[in-house]
Amino acid sequence: MTRPPTAEPTTDPTAARPSTADLLASAGAGDERAWGEIVRRYGDLVRGVTRSYRLQDADARDAEQRTWLRLVENHSTVRDPDRLGGWLATTASRECLRILRDRRGTVVGGTDAVPAVDDVEQRVVDADTAARLWEIIGRLPPRGRTVMQALFGGEARPYAEVSRMTGIPVGSLGPTRARVLDQVRERFEAERASVA
Repeated sequence: MTRPPTAEPTTDPTAARPSTADLLASAGAGDERAWGEIVRRYGDLVRGVTRSYRLQDADARDAEQRTWLRLVENHSTVRDPDRLGGWLATTASRECLRILRDRRGTVVGGTDAVPAVDDVEQRVVDADTAARLWEIIGRLPPRGRTVMQALFGGEARPYAEVSRMTGIPVGSLGPTRARVLDQVRERFEAERASVA
């Protein structure tokens, strides 16, 4: 007696990773898991932007929290969900600048704590560049993305730990890192050229 054929389970790769637009819609409808996924995807980016301003730890955490609050308040007005990383980076920069502006009267060590206008403008440009780079990293194949996030996101991890995470031998991490950086650089330059 033969068994009836069983249907092969089908896996849709897009079902495993919902789009940012779907996540924003679900989050707006009150889905806490969608909010959690958004924070997981973009948390390192927001943290990196706020840390780039060299605020005190409490102020940097405050800027991060304000950034997420702005997203909760304005999630329905994000025009291009695929560029949420840029939106978050810009918002985080603004929150950092707001904190710096609020501290304008504070004098540290006899000098004004507020950076010069040119310095602030450069920080905004740097934050926007960082956001674009993290967006590119987010589109890398999983192994390359993991290497970049482990080495450059948040707290840098030792090579031995990254080796365990990725399955790449420690001696191969340097060349792998260099190849992935080249890919990111090429994509960044291609995107910059297409905008110009």
